[in-house]
Amino acid sequence: MLAGKRILLIIGGGIAAFKVPQLIRLLRAEGAAVTPVMTAGAGEFVTPLTISALAGEKVYTDLFDLTNEAEMGHIQLSRVADLVVVAPATADLMAKMAGGLAGDLASTLLLATDTPVLLAPAMNVRMWLNPATQRNLAALKGDGVLFTGPDDGDMACGEHGPGRMSEPEVIMQAIRDHLGQGPLTGKKVLVTSGPTHEPIDPVRYIANRSSGAQGTEVARALVRLGAEVTFVTGPADVPPPDGVILRRVETAQQMLDAVEAALPVDAAVFAAAVADWRVASASGSKIKKQNGALPVLEFAENPDILASISQLSDGRPPLVVGFAAETDEVIAHATAKRQRKGCDWILANDVSPETGIMGGTENAVTLISDEGAESWPRMGKRDVARRLAAKIAETLTK
Repeated sequence: MLAGKRILLIIGGGIAAFKVPQLIRLLRAEGAAVTPVMTAGAGEFVTPLTISALAGEKVYTDLFDLTNEAEMGHIQLSRVADLVVVAPATADLMAKMAGGLAGDLASTLLLATDTPVLLAPAMNVRMWLNPATQRNLAALKGDGVLFTGPDDGDMACGEHGPGRMSEPEVIMQAIRDHLGQGPLTGKKVLVTSGPTHEPIDPVRYIANRSSGAQGTEVARALVRLGAEVTFVTGPADVPPPDGVILRRVETAQQMLDAVEAALPVDAAVFAAAVADWRVASASGSKIKKQNGALPVLEFAENPDILASISQLSDGRPPLVVGFAAETDEVIAHATAKRQRKGCDWILANDVSPETGIMGGTENAVTLISDEGAESWPRMGKRDVARRLAAKIAETLTK
């Protein structure tokens, strides 16, 4: 069932590491390739030789191993897998992930990966119930990290309660569920992205400053959760993601036509920076400069794609998500926009030049819905996308 899949298996330093050899056997039996990474603590419970023999691959342990770096750099190692599995996921590893720390090979891989991550926590019951661990758990779930367990039971330390790592067979089922059937499997989602180009003449156009990076990451995150994604994109700087139904457009009207053709869908995310206006009568030939005389351009309003879909009486997606790029009074303007357009959620962000967000690699958004305004910390656009995709999955599968 897992033939052709590659698992990056990070083994944490806990007594539950003794279960990992069985997990590797089960993975290999179903055809998965396993690349093992061991923390220093993991070597106290199970030897690298045992893990390497069972996985049929070398074990990676040292962030600064020059031989390993020459063969496969740790950044590449973090991105070639279909799934990263951490078993056992200790309290220390969870804390490092939640805090964005990267002091050893395991934590560096977890910070650098763009691959989905599944944690199988294992720790003392008091450690699991500690408020710090529970805060880290909530933060990681909010970031889209997947979990299996922990289970209730007797601990090696003699205590009883939640904290036992899930059995290898249970972890296997979680791996199958993710790789074979994510939470959005069977769901159709529409995503718009990039700018639109509204022609003035054959060589000039009106556009917004948008790279298309955020919309691309949203589509990629949704695909990884199993959704069938129709990706309608204007002329973006970034390439489209793999695994989507791609529809390329230039103008706002073409984007609206492509969006309507993609309906019905279970959710629609409108991340495109659509030009509000177009030239009413674009010239069929290049407008020539004439002794300093300025051309007179008559503008017309472009179709409002977000409002058009949000206000459909028939065929409206159950969940419609918009974006609001603002430069002042961000929350107030975005809240008014949501009410005016009629969408379910709107993600507001400050795109003032000093923020570096428009066309940059990071974003800082506030999710506005019927439940109020939920501000997210500034993070990479990929992390924003994962968090949004996880929230969409939670909503559509209730």
